[in-house]
Amino acid sequence: MPGILYLVPTPIGNLGDLSDRMRETLAQADFVAAEDTRVTRKLLSHLDLHKPLVSYYEHNKSQSGPRIVERLLAGETCALVTDAGTPAISDPGEDLVRLCSQAGVEVVSIPGPCALITALTVSGQPTARFSFEGFLSTNKKNRRAHLDSLKQEQRTMIFYEAPHKLLDTLTDMQAVFGPERPVSLCRELTKLHEEIIRTTFGGALALYTDQAPRGEYVLVVCGAQKRQAAVPSMEAAVSAVLALQAEGVRLKDAVRPIAEQFGVTKNALYDAALAARDGMSKEQASEIALSSAALLSKGGGCDEV
Repeated sequence: MPGILYLVPTPIGNLGDLSDRMRETLAQADFVAAEDTRVTRKLLSHLDLHKPLVSYYEHNKSQSGPRIVERLLAGETCALVTDAGTPAISDPGEDLVRLCSQAGVEVVSIPGPCALITALTVSGQPTARFSFEGFLSTNKKNRRAHLDSLKQEQRTMIFYEAPHKLLDTLTDMQAVFGPERPVSLCRELTKLHEEIIRTTFGGALALYTDQAPRGEYVLVVCGAQKRQAAVPSMEAAVSAVLALQAEGVRLKDAVRPIAEQFGVTKNALYDAALAARDGMSKEQASEIALSSAALLSKGGGCDEV
């Protein structure tokens, strides 16, 4: 009978975030697959656990992944960990999960620390809908292309960034999203020097031009504002009515569909179209339309056309 792959989160800074279930899962696993075995060995030592470790990371996943699946199929149980946070999130663990799914190996995810959720909840940005974008490319052209594709994204966007790349990333984000777009910079989450900076891209660039960025960052970017549909003007509605009338349609018959299309009252549109047809200025026609609309709102005026 195949074993089980457990996805075990590790603290993103504070060792106090280790849960009893995370400890128990690590203790019961036959072996641990780790992003960096040196980092994981320190964590296991802290827990007084001594487990066989195998290396599994981005550059060896194509070789290490199938070997881990073989051991799982043979009945062993594996705990997959990263250096910090939840495996398979912006992490090659997703490929191992896919291999296990294809091989019929059960995968169990243990809830725990996750930088993107921690940052989102404390950011002050909208949380109902969000898009996780992970790390941006180090290549400027690819980074800009990625950001350009998000220019009209209305959901809150979450990015991971290293301190030595932060200024370049903020510069490109300001160029794409604008200097006034709100952004929350969440630094060193759960650690001693945790800091949440709620500002704009203009403010962030000013801040980090004067001081060097330190620590790992999660950037939580406010989504684009929903575009308001243009409100059709009475003048445009009148023009549409007169265009139909010029084609031989009676004024009264032309008003009905145009009023519905433009979302204006038939009486107000009829009065404005009549005034325009009889040679009044656009200003006078507009005044008549506004007066008719005001009268109708009070319950007065003539019967509907």
